[in-house]
Amino acid sequence: MTLPIQPPLQPQLARGRAALPTDGGWSFEPKLDGFRAIAFVDGDDVYLLSRGGKPLQRYFPEVTFPAGRYVLDGELIIDADSGAAESENFDALSQRIHPAASRIERLSIETPARYVAFDLLALDDDDLMQQPFVDRRAALEALFGVAAGSVTRSEDGPVTGSWAAGTSCSLTPAVRAPQAAEQWLTGRGEGVVAKLLDSPYLPGERKAMVKIKRQRTIDAVLAGYRTGKEAGTVGSLMLGLYGEDGELRVVGHTSGLKAKEKRELVETLRPYETGQSGSADPSRWRPDEELAWVALRPELVIEVSFDQVSAGRIRHGAKLLRWRDDKPPAECTIDQLDQ
Repeated sequence: MTLPIQPPLQPQLARGRAALPTDGGWSFEPKLDGFRAIAFVDGDDVYLLSRGGKPLQRYFPEVTFPAGRYVLDGELIIDADSGAAESENFDALSQRIHPAASRIERLSIETPARYVAFDLLALDDDDLMQQPFVDRRAALEALFGVAAGSVTRSEDGPVTGSWAAGTSCSLTPAVRAPQAAEQWLTGRGEGVVAKLLDSPYLPGERKAMVKIKRQRTIDAVLAGYRTGKEAGTVGSLMLGLYGEDGELRVVGHTSGLKAKEKRELVETLRPYETGQSGSADPSRWRPDEELAWVALRPELVIEVSFDQVSAGRIRHGAKLLRWRDDKPPAECTIDQLDQ
């Protein structure tokens, strides 16, 4: 490749924030649930670099880009099925990282991925990283405008006409008004990413870029608990929701309990223990004994907050908000994840 920027390159990162910035000078985009990837494109030669610095292109042979010489920052995603609770299918995406070429080829047809671009770091022989984001965004729109035929900008609405014709690459929507970005905090998406318009690209730094996650709540049945690392404590609570068939399905867990709660919950939960145990889905990251949990009678209800759902499960630990003594367990149904 003869690009002005060469791998390895760390992506610019975002720091967490509770609410959208309203002090002006920001661009807002939907937060995606995929694999962050920097794309180095030099004609037919494409190199996809993960956030951790590993090559990704062999796992996504179906992903194609517009003709040209450039470096993009963006995200590899797989769209969720119509009607799913989430916008992207992260579980299907994670299945693509596999050593077997035959599996990769099959899944590239069954669950094709696409690339969503949200920054332009180099174009032809020009390194754009020192230019302010507002100029890089304009150049990115021009790149996609030539490929897609037209790109229109609105101060209050998203960019339209953003697909690069004949490729699996698209341009992420962007708005300047925080009120317009609220749509990504209330819909099915993961939240919002905000970028300072006058900032250069800052590889590996958590500056000039923030993320505001969409927060959701559900009432869940307490299906069981995992013991804590310290003897005589509860480590995490297993969350259950009833499906249409009336069966209780474990959809995640809540941890982050305070030290006092961990000790007190042992006695609180003891009368509800069934004498049986359960287990989470197998994990290549954690041994089986860490996945086992003590089953409880489905009589206790708690309200929790969370931000991400994948394949019908809460992907990260939820946060315990309160106990719901007033809520019948039978009303804790799995359709809450669709909200």
